[in-house]
Amino acid sequence: MNFVEELQWRGMIHDMMPGTEEQLAKEMTTAYVGFDPTADSLHIGHLVGVMILKHLQNAGHRPVVLIGGATGMIGDPSGKSQERNLLDEQTLSRYQAGIKKQFEKLIDFDSDAPNAAIMVNNYDWMKDVTFLDFSREVGKLITVNYMMAKDSVKKRFSGEGDGMSFTEFTYQLLQAYDFTVLYEKYGCKLQLGGSDQWGNITTGTELIRRKLGGEAYGLTCPLIKKADGTKFGKTESGNIWLDPRYTSPYKFYQFWLNVSDEDAKSYIKIFTLLGKEEIEAIIAEHDQAPHERKLQKTLARELTCMIHSREDYQKAVEASSILFGSATAEALRSLDEETLLQVFEGVPQFRVPRTAIESGIAFVELCTATAPVFQSKGETRKLIQGGGISLNKTRVAAPEQEVTAGDLIAGKYLLVQKGKKNYFLLIAE
Repeated sequence: MNFVEELQWRGMIHDMMPGTEEQLAKEMTTAYVGFDPTADSLHIGHLVGVMILKHLQNAGHRPVVLIGGATGMIGDPSGKSQERNLLDEQTLSRYQAGIKKQFEKLIDFDSDAPNAAIMVNNYDWMKDVTFLDFSREVGKLITVNYMMAKDSVKKRFSGEGDGMSFTEFTYQLLQAYDFTVLYEKYGCKLQLGGSDQWGNITTGTELIRRKLGGEAYGLTCPLIKKADGTKFGKTESGNIWLDPRYTSPYKFYQFWLNVSDEDAKSYIKIFTLLGKEEIEAIIAEHDQAPHERKLQKTLARELTCMIHSREDYQKAVEASSILFGSATAEALRSLDEETLLQVFEGVPQFRVPRTAIESGIAFVELCTATAPVFQSKGETRKLIQGGGISLNKTRVAAPEQEVTAGDLIAGKYLLVQKGKKNYFLLIAE
């Protein structure tokens, strides 16, 4: 597999330094991507960097994952107008452990292959460097004029945000120093990153040239935006995380299932490992019958299986089918409480006394007098007679049908359904 060609057809190249392709063709090349540990989990905004490293490894090259334990204490000004909060050492180390666990699922660190990945933390070499050492070794080699010419710096100096602290101004030198250390220690000749990193990456190649007389390269990918121009990966409730503690597999699956057709056509190339012909066939099939959402379903399947597991994917599909009327009572009962609440987020909820259900109560009584699900007993009886009411995905046979504690899902919930689309969640307390 040719790494550059692979990224090109996937729409994953923004800028590339001259000589990069020749370097990759010449030998197994070590390349790195930096990730600042801002939480103990990656989110889908990091996935582009992860996928680039995956393609790099599949093409026979060696990936280096750099965790910015030191630079994460400062914050990269690229693409931002505000300073980042500084993190303490203990928090950073917890964050790194969480991130490493996620990377190990996606990239090979453990095999005997010559291109097995390495994970490093720049805090390990930064912590012993004194300010005087850094000024003498690095500061004297790069001019302030050179640093000021970078877009990320110019924007902040021209009134975007609250200016720029000296700490943030030196960030590009710190990142350049990382590249230099990796070049010396691991023969790392290529840095990869988002297009907002171009300035930092070229400073690194310049420092390697001036300090070591070496030749190094840079390649960036476009920043992912949605078709409507808004930021990718953010929802009203915040980031979509890769860790199931923060974003459940169901919510993760739903995110990809609900992207627009236009976005799905680019995301399936960027975020999956499916080949070119297969993707083209899926897009063609989707265009024939867009209402079937073949693209979104494939995208959601590939991503959920890759980040979580096939079992999590199947559970998410079942949970999704519950909302659209095709699921069984058994599928409903198999949901854990968290997923159940997520599936029925936004449907009308009623709190009912547990004692009423434990002693047994007629369905018609429960849904009118105990909880105002329906307006009257007469309306409820009519709906039941017409076969239009279900309790926990099973049709209610008679208005006087008894509801007991045995009907509670997860020992706490009852799901009432009117017709195909109207749901009501009763919570026994």
